[in-house]
Formats: sequence, structure tokens, C-alpha cells
Amino acid sequence: MTALHPMIDAFQTFCRAHQDASKAAEMAAYLKTDMPFYGVPCSAWKDHVKTWKKTWPLPTFDDYRDRILALWALPHREEKALACWIAITFKQHITADALPLYQQLITEGAWWDIVDELAMHAVGAAFLRDRPAIQPTLEAWIDHDDLWLRRTALLAQLHHKAKTDPDLLFEFCRNRMHEKEFFIRKAIGWALRQYGYTAPDAVKGFLVEHKDQLSGLSYREGSRVLIKQGLMGA
Repeated sequence: MTALHPMIDAFQTFCRAHQDASKAAEMAAYLKTDMPFYGVPCSAWKDHVKTWKKTWPLPTFDDYRDRILALWALPHREEKALACWIAITFKQHITADALPLYQQLITEGAWWDIVDELAMHAVGAAFLRDRPAIQPTLEAWIDHDDLWLRRTALLAQLHHKAKTDPDLLFEFCRNRMHEKEFFIRKAIGWALRQYGYTAPDAVKGFLVEHKDQLSGLSYREGSRVLIKQGLMGA
């Protein structure tokens, strides 16, 4: 058996020392998965592992990819969560070159806790850094058979605020607003709601224009901020 990197070994040692069977069962039930857990919440290990960035740096992209995939191949959800933490924390490696890696994590992770972190903080960060290089991939993902890649394309600009490309955001929402899939309808509403803080008039215009085409869930989520601010009626 290939020896694990010392960082991974240290993480497993920490998790085993703090494992909690009852919490593990609760976490599995919450995420609706039969994947094994140590029962160690992220809040218990994130501050602990931050010091490891200096102890075990990732100077090259190959180091970054290999460390993430080594963790990803392990069975516990916490190990996969650490893989995602590395993916979004070592920002120097969040580039167009990382998109195939992120696509693998998104399609294999296939659940909101993994996908949303990567969508906002890995894919979204790469898009903000280099739009021309990333946009063609997002335009392909919005029509992809995999719903988690479609969700990623919708959520990639969630934290871009004034740097959001509204034409692309609204195009993606129009493209998927016919869908009945809950996670897509929720993502549309979430993306519109978040952009409503920055550009309320633009979001209001989109909601009014497409009210009959949007699902009730997307419309309610998208209009929540505007209604709260008195800019739209309920």
C-alpha cells in the first residue's frame, strides 16, 4: 500500500482521535448518504488544519491536484471535505488548468455540500480571475447532462457582486428555468436573490418579465430580497 502524505496521515489521526459515532450517524442522515463519517464537523478541524498550509505547502499545480485526489480517493466524507478545503484555499492554483479537476470533484461528489463550495469558491474564483478562459466551460456546463455541473454554472457568480456579468447570469437562468429539478430551481432563485443585493432593478425586471416561465420556487427565492426591501410586492 502506498504511504499517505504526512498531511493526510495527520488529518486521519486527528479525526480518529475526535470521532463520534452518534455525530457520524447524524451527519450521514443530514446529508442523506451512506458514506462513512468520522463524526467530526468542519468547525472542529478547519482551524486546526490552517497551520498545515505552511507545514505542507503545495508549490506546484501537480502537488495541488495530487493532494486533492489522494484525499478524494479515501472513504470518509471528512476526507473529501478536506480535499475541497484544499481546492478553495490554495488560491494560486485556482486557474483554468484546474477545471478538469473541479469537474471530477463536482460530478463524483454529486451533492450540494461539495458542489456549492466548489461552485462558489473554486470555479467562481477562477471565473473572476480569467473570464475569457473559463466562460466557454460554464457555457458548456449550463447545458450538460449532469445536473451538478448545471448548478455550478448557475452559482459560479454568486459572490461576484458588482463584478457579476448580468447578461450571462440572466442567460443561464433563462436557459434552465423550464427545469423541474429542485436543485436547479433553487440555484436559479439563489443566484437571482444574491444579485438582487447589487442590482435590484435588473433582477426585478428579469423576474417580472419571466414570472410565468420561472418556477414558483425560483421566483420566490429570487424576489425575497426585493420584497423585503419594499421594491416588489409579494
